[in-house]
Amino acid sequence: MLGNKKTIISMLIVIFSFLCFLAGCESLNKSETKDDENSLRIGVSPTYAPLIYRQGDDIVGLEADLGIALAKYLGKSVQFVTLDWGDQIPALLDKKIDIIMSGMSITRPREYEIAFTIPYFRTGQMALLGTREILVRQSGYHTLLAQSAGLNFGVIRDTTGEAFVKKNFRRAKGIISYSTSEQAVRALKWNKIDLFIYDSPNIFFLAAKHESDGFKPLLSLLTEEYLAWGVRKNDAVLLESANNFLIELEKSGKLDTIVKRWIPIPD
Repeated sequence: MLGNKKTIISMLIVIFSFLCFLAGCESLNKSETKDDENSLRIGVSPTYAPLIYRQGDDIVGLEADLGIALAKYLGKSVQFVTLDWGDQIPALLDKKIDIIMSGMSITRPREYEIAFTIPYFRTGQMALLGTREILVRQSGYHTLLAQSAGLNFGVIRDTTGEAFVKKNFRRAKGIISYSTSEQAVRALKWNKIDLFIYDSPNIFFLAAKHESDGFKPLLSLLTEEYLAWGVRKNDAVLLESANNFLIELEKSGKLDTIVKRWIPIPD
């Protein structure tokens, strides 16, 4: 009889402990949900200087400054979620992030999947030239087109630059896709490609960084694009708030100040 009582008491203790564990888990989940609601989860691919990149352990750049300012405007804390570029839109649609702030340009295919805020910066595709004397500084699209049969183009995979080159320079000697601009720059330095096509902010940044290597930007935009932030189409509240934030930032002149801090466009 005594043994049965001990067994029953032991079972009750186990059951009680298990229920406490479940209660603790429930409280933890509620706490995590509350934290998520009070933070702005920003999807970033920090390989795109000067817009968004790593500097030591920190994520910095134009988008980082704007993201911190937007979170403050919304009364939330900021949480940068690092993602591969191709995972940005899927992560947004799966509600793993709240907004994409990673130098994304507005395109028709992307507009089918997500909503964009009003643009905050006009940009376009630009060429970074290596040491080979294949082009002059003032050349543009038609010069590239005329010489494309003898040129190897470098692009970043799954970007508007890659789509532009593949559509317009089909006669190119080669079109090589890379995962990061650093990989493309190394290929340019080793003469594996003759030029690198990417967004103008990054091209200006890389040209300045590698000036000693003889790299030069082709100072004419090959396309016209507009950078904006991506949100889910059913998140009307965040979309409106982000738009209002950008309107106020532009009216105050602070947007221009932040942009010029990170993108000092040469004369």
